[in-house]
Amino acid sequence: MYIVCRAADAETKLLIPYNLQFFAEDANGAEKSEEPTSKKLDDARKEGQVAKSQEVATAFSLLAFFLILRFGYGFMGENFEAIFGSVYNTIPFVARMYDGFLPVNYIYSTINKALLTVLLICAPFFIFGFLIAFLCDLVQVGFKPTSKPLQPKLSKLNPISGMKKIFSTRKIFDLLKSILKLVIMGVVIISYFSNRQESIFLLYDIPLKQAIGLMGSFIIDLGIRIAAAYMIIAFADLIYQRRKFHKDMMMTKQEVKDEFKNTEGNPEVKSAQKRRMMQASRRRMMQELPKADVVITNPTHYAVAIRYDAEEADAPIVVAKGADYIAQKIKEVAKENNVEIVENKPLARMLYANVEIGEMVPPELYKAVAEVLAYVYHLKGKA
Repeated sequence: MYIVCRAADAETKLLIPYNLQFFAEDANGAEKSEEPTSKKLDDARKEGQVAKSQEVATAFSLLAFFLILRFGYGFMGENFEAIFGSVYNTIPFVARMYDGFLPVNYIYSTINKALLTVLLICAPFFIFGFLIAFLCDLVQVGFKPTSKPLQPKLSKLNPISGMKKIFSTRKIFDLLKSILKLVIMGVVIISYFSNRQESIFLLYDIPLKQAIGLMGSFIIDLGIRIAAAYMIIAFADLIYQRRKFHKDMMMTKQEVKDEFKNTEGNPEVKSAQKRRMMQASRRRMMQELPKADVVITNPTHYAVAIRYDAEEADAPIVVAKGADYIAQKIKEVAKENNVEIVENKPLARMLYANVEIGEMVPPELYKAVAEVLAYVYHLKGKA
């Protein structure tokens, strides 16, 4: 399409082409106004996309670690001291045996034993920390493991996508969160040591063992305070992650329609299939209609055809029924095949509403149906 512009002399015309699609709403940029469906949430979960905050697990793990350390650091200190003492005391003995030299095998074995002992001492702390982190994730998103996030994707190697992620809202939020962490840690550390200056200066005058114990108590107390303050960031991040995840999972109206088509089938196709099934059922019904004994009518709105054969069933069977247009067709076919038509408004309504095609008449309608059949048999001279 073109825009017509006139020059200053009002004689020259300029034609400027432009594309109307620039002013049209992009289908991919349509407003996400619909709540996410359960299928989309399940698909996102399979891909590893869940509303989870890693900060919650970190905060609880950090708090649990320092709390356990508070009650267990004495045990750890005694064991570390014992390890150091055993190694330190055996060095002179081994050196005298080998003329002042330490064999390489002895060094390797000593280091391995020490490291193994240290690992066994620290193992409960690591295991408990892992369990705390696992429980935090389990409470947030439940247990449904998936390997999809671990699968390699070539799209992750796209530099353009990488640049977009660097300047995304999420990265800005993560940056602000990191700055907030540093600020909170700085405030907690300064406020903690501001009233403990005298204890810090005592470190120069007390024995090494006491100094290590004092430093340990400082670190543990400070760690508990930092972890408690970190909880504030963790819960704020959890609220943000859940809101952001819900916003990302929102769907456009077109996405909802496409998903419904993929899961439930195209509504037009299903409607056509249902229409064909109804037509086939109607044809079968009309084919069975000439075998009926009587057609009970409303007389204009409902028509129900009944057949009774003692050898076929214990009670009369509804072989056809219909309302309005179908009722008129049933009556026409009945007339063409000399099937009696009897008007009984209450009975026609009851049969139409309560008995499906191919079903037997219920016992509560036996008497009314029997009277109609007796009347028809009387007309035809049947017993």
